Amino acid sequence: MVGPPGFEPGSRAPEAQSLDHASRRPQNGGLATLKENKPIIIKTLTKILHLSKANQKAINQRLMRIAREVDLQNPSEVEKFVYGLNVSNNYKNKIFLAYQYACDANSIPYQKPKRLPVQPYVIHIPTEERIDKIVATCGWVYLTIFSLSKYGLRPDEIAKLTFKNLDLENGTLTVPTSKLGAQRTIQLKKQTIEQLREYINRKRITSPKEKLFGSCRKIKEAWRKYRKKAYLKFRDPELLKIRLYDLRHWFATITYMKTRDPFHVQYLLGHRRITNTMIYIHLAKSLTTFTDEWIHGIAKTLEEACKLIDAGFEYVTEMEGTKLFRKRK
Repeated sequence: MVGPPGFEPGSRAPEAQSLDHASRRPQNGGLATLKENKPIIIKTLTKILHLSKANQKAINQRLMRIAREVDLQNPSEVEKFVYGLNVSNNYKNKIFLAYQYACDANSIPYQKPKRLPVQPYVIHIPTEERIDKIVATCGWVYLTIFSLSKYGLRPDEIAKLTFKNLDLENGTLTVPTSKLGAQRTIQLKKQTIEQLREYINRKRITSPKEKLFGSCRKIKEAWRKYRKKAYLKFRDPELLKIRLYDLRHWFATITYMKTRDPFHVQYLLGHRRITNTMIYIHLAKSLTTFTDEWIHGIAKTLEEACKLIDAGFEYVTEMEGTKLFRKRK
């Protein structure tokens, strides 16, 4: 199915442009109440139990949004309503996908429309100095939380951490698997370990299964709060552009620039596919000023090779029993 006549993808439907969202109602099918649509939603939820809880919740929310306004058994009404919403094309695509699940579950003939064009997401890499300005405005609780964000943890991963995931003796943190990422174990810096030790003592956490931090929503809200606080203190408009997720982008890019090892970065980020990691390799290259001049180094022993690697040299080849390394000037 397609949008109404004269509709252009990404724009609002003509008949909806002059109407307020709260008063928008279908003209040809009458108002479908939420009560009438609920059996369709309930049946849909029983058919998507194989999806993650986060996905189930999102699908339910999107179906509830349209169920308050139109008859879910009328695909034409649903499409007309969704096209007229004053939301991004990306969100419209998600609503159409949720409705496709509902139609499949309830044997309603429907084929969701062609995906609406979405603007490519631009990854923003903040400087560590600006990140630290925001973190420095926090109290001890969120100072600890955002310090973990600098290790590339997603906000939802931080929210799921329990005392059991933390090994203070060996200075490691096991990040549990999530909807998007794979489980991994990361080595923490001494300063971070001490912050976590103090946090656990002050919170009096003793149960291995006890969650360390608040919900993902609270963590994101706190970041916005302290970001604004940092802006008011330093009067740097660039601070307002830094999202909490940008700390993950910063970590990934900086780690690749240090190691030049995409598989190591993939592991630390918990990416299931290396293709997701490659974006940071391109970002690292774009942020680095390269020249065509090289410094060479040679190593005949393991100790000499380790020193060159620590100094930023990369291995090239081996000739006559000697390993050759190089790095850009």
